[in-house]
Amino acid sequence: MTEIIIILAACFLAFSNGANDNFKGVSTLFGSGTTNFKSALNWGTITTLAGCIFAVFIAQGLMKNFSGKGLIPDEALKDPSLAIAVALGAASTVFLATKIGIPISTTHAIVGALVGAGFVSVGNALNFNQLGEVFLKPLLLSPFIACASAIILYIIFRQLRLLLKIDKQTHLVVDAPSADSNNIMAPGISLSNNYRESYNGKIIGFSAQKILDGLHYISAGAVGFARGMNDAPKIAGLLLLVNFLSVPWMLIMIAVIMAVGGLLNSKKVAQTMSKKITYMNPGQGFTSNLITAILVWTASASGLPVSTTHVSVGGIFGIGVVNKKADYKMIGKIAGSWVLTLPIAAILSGIIFFITSNII
Repeated sequence: MTEIIIILAACFLAFSNGANDNFKGVSTLFGSGTTNFKSALNWGTITTLAGCIFAVFIAQGLMKNFSGKGLIPDEALKDPSLAIAVALGAASTVFLATKIGIPISTTHAIVGALVGAGFVSVGNALNFNQLGEVFLKPLLLSPFIACASAIILYIIFRQLRLLLKIDKQTHLVVDAPSADSNNIMAPGISLSNNYRESYNGKIIGFSAQKILDGLHYISAGAVGFARGMNDAPKIAGLLLLVNFLSVPWMLIMIAVIMAVGGLLNSKKVAQTMSKKITYMNPGQGFTSNLITAILVWTASASGLPVSTTHVSVGGIFGIGVVNKKADYKMIGKIAGSWVLTLPIAAILSGIIFFITSNII
């Protein structure tokens, strides 16, 4: 019975993760007008699924970290109430944020839940050094690195565009935004949704805009793939107590449920990521995605628990700083939610652990 509860709790976390995270890699495709909401979501879903499945081969380190090993004493990890509390505490936090349209980090929520349930379970025996070195440092530094990298790379790309004599053009979009897209931009963004920027010129005989669009799709797919590769093992790590499921089947199950969560419940977060942080044109969107993909891929291969949310938002904000169209009020709201994620998840998981440990 406890094993079934653990699986259901992990599935709830996977669903919430997919709803909050699956669109993040493709948000620049939608935000820049490169494609519509549905096409972007489908591309994000496919690439995330592929990344989750690929995680079977390379992501054992992340599974171990997010099973709580090293952070919580091994004896305490044998208590099934701990896995249930962590999964439910993290899932509830992410689900709540998704409902109000705020992109938060599932990684951050899981870490907070591990701390909350772990502290109620073992008190000061919790390994706070492990918490700082393995978890918090990468989580705190990654958005700043992404923001700075996006600014630098965009400046380089802009100079390269000018060198190649490729001009930007602003044009009216003939087709009105679809009713399901809710294209509402933040107050600080100056260009109307009826206008888009494109690039006029050729590179080795091919349209610069078509080349950019192709690269933009590839970079968005790379982010989705890296996100799946990075996040699925974190959730599956909570299932290591369930002996009758092998690691590959754990990851496949998590992958499918993440995909369903994104398809059914991602619209509010999609609007925030795509439209409410900054206006972006296709070149700016590509730059942000490229930075996100590189950082998340590097972290996944190194077993570092960075957040795709922190990296992607940091990259998009960096673009907003350069083009001077960032909505600082929205960024303040998102940053505030990041600060609250860990303590909310910790409190919820601590309460759930206290209740479940006295029942199971």
